[in-house]
Amino acid sequence: MKRAAVYLPLFASMSLLAACGGGEPKPEDQETTVPDAISGMQAGKAQAEQGQHIGTPNKDRVVTLGVLNKRNNLTQDLVMKPGDSKRLGNLVVKVATCEKTMPWEHPAEEGAFVQVFVEERATAKDKLAWHKVFSGWLFKNSPGLNVVEHPVYDVWVKACAMNFPGEGASPAEAASSSSRPKASGSVSTSPVPSATPAPEPEAAPEADAGAD
Repeated sequence: MKRAAVYLPLFASMSLLAACGGGEPKPEDQETTVPDAISGMQAGKAQAEQGQHIGTPNKDRVVTLGVLNKRNNLTQDLVMKPGDSKRLGNLVVKVATCEKTMPWEHPAEEGAFVQVFVEERATAKDKLAWHKVFSGWLFKNSPGLNVVEHPVYDVWVKACAMNFPGEGASPAEAASSSSRPKASGSVSTSPVPSATPAPEPEAAPEADAGAD
């Protein structure tokens, strides 16, 4: 009887958990609609136009950002193209462009021009409003040069996908390009050997007049 009395509350609590669904609570759905005031902004127009004539056009580059919510320690990746805006709850991230060093440049670096907006109260008496908390370049290999300083969110660059002219060419393509005929009108700089005149035949020796 004593054992039954001990286990009865345990069975009751387990039944209550099963009735409530059990397991960990599901995360709340986050709002993903970007406010019109933010989506209409042209973030970093000068930065976007600066390097779009070198390598992959700006509109075709792909930026991968990491976002950390410090409240729940949840990290998410955002894959975006320049000009895109994405919202995660009360956070909006906007990308203007991304750049990376050329293959022969060292040290290698990748970066993106990013703007971060958070819907929050400036003071306890203020209403909820969108505030720009960061606008500038973020760098993958030098994160300390620029940091998103916010008590809840952290944003950083993970990759900038783009190519430069000639990057990734196969050896066969390189060999064929080097063997192409020269354009018409080009002048060869290699010296042309001068023609060597043929040797003249030697004259036959004359016979001596006193010979028999």
